[in-house]
Amino acid sequence: MKPELTPEVRSIVRAQLSRRRFIAGAGAVSGATLLAACSSKDAEKESGSADATASAPVDEGGTVRWANWPGYLDFDSDKKTYTSLETFKAASGINVVYKEDVNDNDEFYGKVQGQLKLGKDIGYDIVTLTDWMAGRWVRMGYTQAFDEANIPNKANILPSLANVGFDPGRKSTITWQSGFAGFGWNKEKIPGGIQSIEQLFDKKNKGRVEVLSEMRDTMGIILLSQGVDPSQPFTDDQFMNAIAFLEKKIADGFIRQVKGNDYLEDLVSGDAVAVIGWSGDLFSLSNENGGKFGFQVPESGGTLWSDNAMIPSTSKNKKNAETVLNNYYDPAIAAQVAAYVTYICPVVGAQAEMEKIDPELASNPFIFPDEKALANVRVFRTLTPEEDTKYSEAFQAAAGN
Repeated sequence: MKPELTPEVRSIVRAQLSRRRFIAGAGAVSGATLLAACSSKDAEKESGSADATASAPVDEGGTVRWANWPGYLDFDSDKKTYTSLETFKAASGINVVYKEDVNDNDEFYGKVQGQLKLGKDIGYDIVTLTDWMAGRWVRMGYTQAFDEANIPNKANILPSLANVGFDPGRKSTITWQSGFAGFGWNKEKIPGGIQSIEQLFDKKNKGRVEVLSEMRDTMGIILLSQGVDPSQPFTDDQFMNAIAFLEKKIADGFIRQVKGNDYLEDLVSGDAVAVIGWSGDLFSLSNENGGKFGFQVPESGGTLWSDNAMIPSTSKNKKNAETVLNNYYDPAIAAQVAAYVTYICPVVGAQAEMEKIDPELASNPFIFPDEKALANVRVFRTLTPEEDTKYSEAFQAAAGN
């Protein structure tokens, strides 16, 4: 029998929801592709072997060290603890050190790639990275294959996410959350909202716009605004035209900064009033600030992405790490997390569990999207290694890095 949330935990979650509740009218997604697009073999097929997982070092069964993105686990701001994680630690006896150490995929990889190449401990037993970067880790042999017996709840993954091109059969990666990239804004400063790239770069917003340092999200939205579908083959000229657009907006003083997750701090401080940002971030930020912020998938289209939990090739705490991941694929626990993070939940059965926590959230298309909610978003196609290098260098140069 699958465990349900206790009344005590439900009360904590509801208390958290009072601060993080989805604000009606924050923006709507129009719709009709499948979440499967986020994992389609055509969109994500990596060059190189998807079976390039490392053999496991000796498992020491110690503390699990987990690197994740900010705002990606159910945090109790009063107790300064992660509710579901504390429950797991008490029930399992496994200690978990959870750190919000991922702000940007490239930035995080840059910190650990040297140790990975040398086979030295990187300081983490679970890392959570976006599809394209997860594919790189698999291809480079930097992940350990799961022992399926330790993650029976892995069977609860949404069918559309169960067989991705970069990791067929999900041998060494498992979806943590998925989400949308689109426009976010300060409702007090921009009461009419933002539906188009032209509105994002309205002269009233000059110097107070920020865009994501995740190339595929920022460039995907710019490409879509220029009539180019980033999920399909596009030319170098088309990509460089989009780069030129970005460069001009930076040179003309419209864009304040190109940033990772910390763009949220600038929205709160007022340094930024409009952003290309992530759905769950903006909903959570709005909930914590009296409904002050909005989110909208652009009318020309937004991007859809997934982040994936993996066990690095250097981890010596594999079984305990697998036990952690198994816990979060229990539908009741997955619903508890989804109620807090407000991203797309990848676990079958979580929507029914969410009905017990908050029926309104159970029908939220940003957490449990239907075809209509997915129609106007695209998954940025997998780039060849050569394209990845060329386009990343152009993006970094445009951003001033």
